[in-house]
Amino acid sequence: MTFDVPAGELVMLVGAILVGGALTGILAGLFGVGGGGVIVPVLYEIFRILDVPDAVRMQLCVGTSLAIIIPTSIRSFRAHLARGNLPVEILRLWAAPVIVGVLIGGVIAALAPASVFKVAFVVIALTIGAKFLFASDRWQISSELPGPVGMSGYGLLIGLYSALMGVGGGSVTTAILKLHGKPIHVAIGISAGIGIIISVVGAIGFIFAGLPHQSMLPPLSLGFVSLIGFVLMAPVSSLLAPLGARIAHALPKRKLEIAFGIFLWLVALRFIVSLI
Repeated sequence: MTFDVPAGELVMLVGAILVGGALTGILAGLFGVGGGGVIVPVLYEIFRILDVPDAVRMQLCVGTSLAIIIPTSIRSFRAHLARGNLPVEILRLWAAPVIVGVLIGGVIAALAPASVFKVAFVVIALTIGAKFLFASDRWQISSELPGPVGMSGYGLLIGLYSALMGVGGGSVTTAILKLHGKPIHVAIGISAGIGIIISVVGAIGFIFAGLPHQSMLPPLSLGFVSLIGFVLMAPVSSLLAPLGARIAHALPKRKLEIAFGIFLWLVALRFIVSLI
């Protein structure tokens, strides 16, 4: 593995990391998502130029992304919590099943080809995006969340989806809460809280999963988590998460729903292009 990267390229890469971190933070606060759709492609290019082997490159991107999402999700959640009226009891109900879902999804993700997860992500993102772009009462299942069994099922779904897609689960969490009549601002705040659980469990899992491959990984990597990527991107994304939260609460409900739908479709388009 070589690391003879020209100074000019290093400057551009650091700039890309900082821009990616800024976008990640704003997205986290604005939509309650972790920003993995921005982090992963930026890191993938960085690790490609640094000659990280294909066999471990994507795992390193996802693991590092999950680690970066931890402080970003925490700041985003705290910013939404400070606005008041956030039903944190939903997080207590979902915590255990979400963790189980993340662990199950991690096992499945290790066995199935990447194209399967990309297709699944595109279908889910387009469907959820349509729900927000073409809002209608017909999209609402009920005005109340289900009982403990139903909530456990939703938690498993969120955790499983997040592990398979390498994201914080914000889009699915927000959609589920909206289907059960929760206001968009409440749904986004809870999604940020769920992102904390998913990113912590996921990052720890990727650290342990990468330990047997340590010799193939770049310097200052802890398993499948690059400490360099984390140190450069996490502070920027964490700093800007409250800005995204302020923007979210300043926007009218319908405009925020449309913006969220467009965001999901753009992310889906990125995956479609990668499948062609």
